[in-house]
Amino acid sequence: MAETGRLSAPSLAPSWVREHPVTALRIFIIVTVLLAWEGLARSGWLYRDVVPSLVAIGHALYETLADPTFYVHLYATFYEIAIGMAIGGVAGLAVGILIGGSKLMQRAYEPFLYYLGPCPKIIFFPVMIMWFGVGPGSKIAMGAISCFFPVALNVAGGMREIDKVLIRVGRSFRANTWQMVTKIYMPAMRHPIINGLRLGLGVCLIGTLLAETKLSNRGIGFLVIQAYTLFNMPQMYSLLIVLFVIAIGANALIGRLGGLDSIRRS
Repeated sequence: MAETGRLSAPSLAPSWVREHPVTALRIFIIVTVLLAWEGLARSGWLYRDVVPSLVAIGHALYETLADPTFYVHLYATFYEIAIGMAIGGVAGLAVGILIGGSKLMQRAYEPFLYYLGPCPKIIFFPVMIMWFGVGPGSKIAMGAISCFFPVALNVAGGMREIDKVLIRVGRSFRANTWQMVTKIYMPAMRHPIINGLRLGLGVCLIGTLLAETKLSNRGIGFLVIQAYTLFNMPQMYSLLIVLFVIAIGANALIGRLGGLDSIRRS
């Protein structure tokens, strides 16, 4: 007896691709970008070494990672970003809770966060140099001030989304301010806090590296601008790859600590 239903055409994609479509799409995009880069490098359309081949970048990356002095610069950048994230994140969390939990504070001060947040923080770098000197202090301050605004704005918005029942329950048990923050506010705002930290990490990284390129003798930003000055493009791109990997790893770590990645996969 002939089948009357519609027959679906068999999928031509391998079983692994059908089972992991997101991973397959990511791999496809990465391979496409790499092939396009290598094609552009071999085409001769641009000035020599402006777009070096992948082989040259890979060789420069190997030399960079094999150089012991590189890890001194890596530690300097990591230290500045970590301290800047800690200061900016804690300050942003405190200000966000204060502003989001009070309508008076919200009307009085939240507009300033929106006005100052989009401003490029590098304009504050001369002030940071005068206050903290040309050492790591000014770079940490740049990272902290860059991280502060995304965290504060996300937390302030998250405070307004907390279920009022949770707040009334906390007050009915006569919880003090610290207990309200740690037992009610922060657990209920896990997503806004983690999203704010992720955004803060990106701008903290940018602010710190920009500060290192302007006035510094150590750090990854210093190595990048030095490679650019010497027109050592393979080394410059290898350093950018290192920064890219660090940013991805730190972003994934923040998401895993907050439990957002597991929530999205479930």
